[in-house]
Amino acid sequence: MTVSKSFRTLSGSSRLAGVMGWPVSHSKSPKLQGYWLAKYGVDGSYMPLPVKPENFETALKSLRDLGFGGANVTIPHKQAAMAACDHLSDRAKRIGAVNTVTFDDDGKMHGDNTDGFGFIENLRQGAPDHDFAKGAAVVLGAGGACRAILVSLLDEGCPEIRLANRTRKRAEDLAKEINDPRIKVVDWPLAPEALAGASLVVNTTSLGMVGQPKLEIDLAGLPQTALVTDIVYAPLMTDLLLQAKERGNPIVDGLGMLLHQARPGFHRWFGIDPEVTQELRDFVLSPD
Repeated sequence: MTVSKSFRTLSGSSRLAGVMGWPVSHSKSPKLQGYWLAKYGVDGSYMPLPVKPENFETALKSLRDLGFGGANVTIPHKQAAMAACDHLSDRAKRIGAVNTVTFDDDGKMHGDNTDGFGFIENLRQGAPDHDFAKGAAVVLGAGGACRAILVSLLDEGCPEIRLANRTRKRAEDLAKEINDPRIKVVDWPLAPEALAGASLVVNTTSLGMVGQPKLEIDLAGLPQTALVTDIVYAPLMTDLLLQAKERGNPIVDGLGMLLHQARPGFHRWFGIDPEVTQELRDFVLSPD
């Protein structure tokens, strides 16, 4: 179907949700969730909610009191949301941050983190034959997104994760916090032996993003069968993905992680498990 940008009226029983951040104007979530609302004919609205950090907890609770079903939470509120919630999913506890809040019928706030889910689902859609338990994963970075991805890879049975970060201590601290012997910290920049035998390479850093420094990496030593992915989606084809494609490796871009991580929240708030399609990808990437 073709989703128009035409105005839609809401009824008195419309279901409401939104995304809280500071700033929040850059977020693609309203466009993404709005597409699904229109596609599935949902009587509801999803709106950007700019909230200063000092007002976050009060604002979150006010959404519940106003009848919202919940909200996504983005920078810089993910840790504050975790502290404010009454209940946390196991994955939110392990990741140490919340990006999806649901207001239960009893008024309690349930916090979840869907970043790892989005990462795994993106690879399952883009590379359906990939076996996470087949071989080692090489993961670049040590930030919040990296933590979610490490937890998700461990849950998928990845036998070894080689973790590298420009500041080695941050990688060591992250590995210590997660406390799983399958995580091994390796040097940055990567030596060929760090890539030997790997079945997956993941860039979780902002390097290579528009306006950021280039990701300097040499994929020599990486098997051509290894899947390469980048959570950056601006540009969609990063230098890492172009280099991997040129040498014959399968690749998956980062846009799908954004799209898939939004599915659980939409399902909880609006009652539909939405599809991630090529039309959706094109719509989200189209000029506003």
